[in-house]
Amino acid sequence: MVRLAVAEGERADFPSWARELAIHAPDLEVVWWEDALRAPRDVDYLLVWQPEHGLAARFANLRAILCVGAGVDHLLADPHWPHDVPLVRMGGRETAALMEEYVTWACLSLLRGTRTWAWQQERRVFHRRLVTRTAATTTVGIMGMGHLGAQVAQRLRDFGFQVRGWSRRRRDLANIRSFAGQAELADFLAGVDILVSLLPNTAQTRNLIDADLLSQLPPGAALVNAGRGEQVCEDGLLAALGRGHLSGAVLDVFREEPLPPDSALWGHPAITITPHAASEASRAEQSAYLAQVIHEIEHGGTPALLYHAERGY
Repeated sequence: MVRLAVAEGERADFPSWARELAIHAPDLEVVWWEDALRAPRDVDYLLVWQPEHGLAARFANLRAILCVGAGVDHLLADPHWPHDVPLVRMGGRETAALMEEYVTWACLSLLRGTRTWAWQQERRVFHRRLVTRTAATTTVGIMGMGHLGAQVAQRLRDFGFQVRGWSRRRRDLANIRSFAGQAELADFLAGVDILVSLLPNTAQTRNLIDADLLSQLPPGAALVNAGRGEQVCEDGLLAALGRGHLSGAVLDVFREEPLPPDSALWGHPAITITPHAASEASRAEQSAYLAQVIHEIEHGGTPALLYHAERGY
């Protein structure tokens, strides 16, 4: 029997994993990681989110490590990480749908200036600030056109936004203009009203969204970051907002999480903060996806969201 050790959350969370995985993969033996350490060589798969350093390396015969998040850079920071073991990121239709809806909400919030409405409500100010611009005359530019980015782009397109994408390689998606590589970044930015980052965290993307990049956006543009916190230089963002070059931002991820109480981001009147909550699927949907990945690997397949070291994601 194939054995999966769960090293995600607390032990109290384990029964829900075991229950859902039993539905979607009834032939899979599911054990809590501490119990699995009695016979670590018998474990075939390891499910993780933020395991202690060295834990994954204690299981010597793993066929794959499965992460419950889309980002895996925090795992690779483990000095004892078993880099020879395939690492698979979280996916599934519900994960994508949640991100699609989050980014659509964020873009509409920026388009209609709902941060101002919230500020006015808190202060009981009834001031009509009308916005007549529509999605059809607003261009959203997505940085990172991978698994999630491509689906978000299509959802925004179908909603009515003008959409363009920027990535390492050109993408062919109907009615979505594609830009690729550093050579086309400036042209991409010059036509963007709302910039959305869904980039993975790599050496090339850390600190990418700095004062210089933001200055290449048209005056009055806005930012949505649902990628990784290390991509945005917060001082550069605050400066761009302060001089009026940017009109607003919606931020879901940060360099330090939880966001420190003394962060200047909290009280900025043009910034909406969400607590890294853009897209996390239900336990049932995650379990269905994990069962599919394990089945694929067991039958000689390669999961679509397999981590590639040479790409950094």
